[in-house]
Amino acid sequence: MTVTVRTALGKIVPRLRSGGGRTPREGSTHNTTHNTVRDSTVGSLIQARTIRQLNIGGRPPPSLKETLDDAAQRLAKAVHKQWLAEEEQRRTQDPIPLPVRWQPAPDDLTDHWSNIRRSQDGAVSRPLALAGRLDEIVDVYLRIPSGRLVVLGRAGSGKSVLTIRFLLDLLGSPTTAVPAVPVIFSLGSWNPATTPLRAWLVSQLERDHPGLAEPGPDGPTLAAELVHDNRILPVLDGFDEIAADLHRGALDKLNDFTRPLLLTSRRAEYAAAVSRTRVLASAACIELTDLSPADLESYLPRTTRATVWSPVLEHLRDRPLHPAGIQLSTVLTTPLMVALARTIYSDTSDRDPSALLDTDRFSTPDALERHLLDNFVSTVYRDQPPALRERIPHRLGYLAQHLDQLGTRDLAWWQLGSTLRRSSRIRVIGLLTGLVFGLLDGLLMCVMTWLVGYDPGFWNGLINGLENGLAFGSASGLAFALVYGLRFGDAACEPSRVRVRLLGGTKEMRRKFVPRLVVGFVGVFGFVVLAYAVANTLGGLVPGFPSGFLAWLTSGLQAGLTSGLYFGPTAGLVYALMAGFEAPIDIETAVSPSEQLSTNRTTVLFQSLVLVLAIGAAGGILCLTQRARIIDWIAIAVVGGLGGGLAYGLSLTAWGQWVALSRIWLPLTGRLPWAVSAFLEDAHRRGVLRQAGTVYQFRHARLQDHLADAFRAPPLSP
Repeated sequence: MTVTVRTALGKIVPRLRSGGGRTPREGSTHNTTHNTVRDSTVGSLIQARTIRQLNIGGRPPPSLKETLDDAAQRLAKAVHKQWLAEEEQRRTQDPIPLPVRWQPAPDDLTDHWSNIRRSQDGAVSRPLALAGRLDEIVDVYLRIPSGRLVVLGRAGSGKSVLTIRFLLDLLGSPTTAVPAVPVIFSLGSWNPATTPLRAWLVSQLERDHPGLAEPGPDGPTLAAELVHDNRILPVLDGFDEIAADLHRGALDKLNDFTRPLLLTSRRAEYAAAVSRTRVLASAACIELTDLSPADLESYLPRTTRATVWSPVLEHLRDRPLHPAGIQLSTVLTTPLMVALARTIYSDTSDRDPSALLDTDRFSTPDALERHLLDNFVSTVYRDQPPALRERIPHRLGYLAQHLDQLGTRDLAWWQLGSTLRRSSRIRVIGLLTGLVFGLLDGLLMCVMTWLVGYDPGFWNGLINGLENGLAFGSASGLAFALVYGLRFGDAACEPSRVRVRLLGGTKEMRRKFVPRLVVGFVGVFGFVVLAYAVANTLGGLVPGFPSGFLAWLTSGLQAGLTSGLYFGPTAGLVYALMAGFEAPIDIETAVSPSEQLSTNRTTVLFQSLVLVLAIGAAGGILCLTQRARIIDWIAIAVVGGLGGGLAYGLSLTAWGQWVALSRIWLPLTGRLPWAVSAFLEDAHRRGVLRQAGTVYQFRHARLQDHLADAFRAPPLSP
């Protein structure tokens, strides 16, 4: 009894040697004159890179300023396209925008006006006129000499709506000189205790705009260059979503960042942080105001042709002191609750909003808000079959609880399985990779037994295949599970930020060749030695192996060293050569979660295909030189190449872990549907989720919290 690949390799693999060293990339931050995005030079970043690489016609490569101008221009187009589509998806302008208004915040939440006005001697200290409404946000912001603004408001008051409109108006007006590219960052995922603000901004830019992960002319990535050159205007949404014990530290770090920014927060959380340290330096502060009954009368009737809102609005107007009117007026003072009420009662024909005045059914404003949150989900999924509609709140609740466990508002597809218990994730990865290797190895052993005559007979071949597949599959599964647990036990694998291309990339390959060759060789060599040692130890339980644990282990190490010296250099070479097929994603492309998932799937499958071809070609050459049989070559290509490529993809890549945990295990356990990606896209289309770069977020933090609470609540008694 022998392991299939070891049998083939033992006859044909000579001792191979390989070496190399890792050369760390070094670079320095280069500051240039602060220019407007609209002064960007003509041309594209790809053209600039081509000229820089080939130096066509002796033309000098573009300067750092030209490169950053081009990158900023492309980024501006991408964020404008993304958030314009998101605003249309949320229907905040349909039929008219809700009248979001604000007034200056109290003095104890605002810095000295002389600091806000950048007065050198402190003589200019008059307050600025900051009151306004949604379509005036850019005008108000541009009045502030420091360029630093804090927007306060209670939950659902329209802070996120304001940030989107601010970004679109700032980028969309041809008459406005944009000092930097406004980019919305959700602060809930920032830990100020461990990550400096600038470093976090860079990581978020590279995540949501993978093209900015490309190295710039001076070494650091384009995202890092843009941030350090002050070409990004951070729109920081959700200061209150940072963990409460980190608020003071976050405000201190924001004060260290002296550049222009816009910050949003609930008032209570910001005021509490200010009381423990100080206000945001040089920042003006405004506070969103409540909607009035007059606002409701001008908005709600225009959302539907029927007069369904007339009795409710008449009651609010004619009986303002009635308990039902007071309660409903209290709830419908925020754009969030008005939008939910509009979805439930204006967009359907079988519901009467007069039910909102029933004080027996809704005894408190909180009960009325819970009713709107509950019915919003059932309303947007009303076209689904009843059985499916009943399961949707549970699935959305699981997603909400998953985000609560991570302490973030960003729903990233590659993190969906990361809140499973570590032991569960390791077992799933080990089981799937073991099945891949076991099935391929067992099937091939059967064929080799029947056709080549290792042990003639149908039943003998079947038994040999089962025994061999069980031993090698178990060993490989254990080895991959161990590697996964050590590498990704506490965190999810980040998706690659490149796409596959067939031509070009010679410069990238030269820069990455030696480091990748070393990493690939060392990693695969060590893994193969480990896998064979475990395989032979397990194989000792099968008749036909040498007796004694030491003999099993020695035999396995010998086979592992022999196989590692073949697979290690081959895999390292493939990993190094793959750099020639990798290209950065176009900065101007607004990458969505589904597009990023598709790109990562293509990259992983292409890598696996190249690995199969490389191992098969190298195995063919060795078979010819050693006069081995074709079946031995097939064993190397199928089990080593195809099995190794699939197992690598399933265990050590973001897309593979998505397949193993989110597409297989979570649906098997009933927590998510089988078509997870389609489910998320559909929730976004229905307005339950919103898209922010390469991640989703719930429409509002209040909706996420409500769904998470409902998911954790025990079921009601029958």
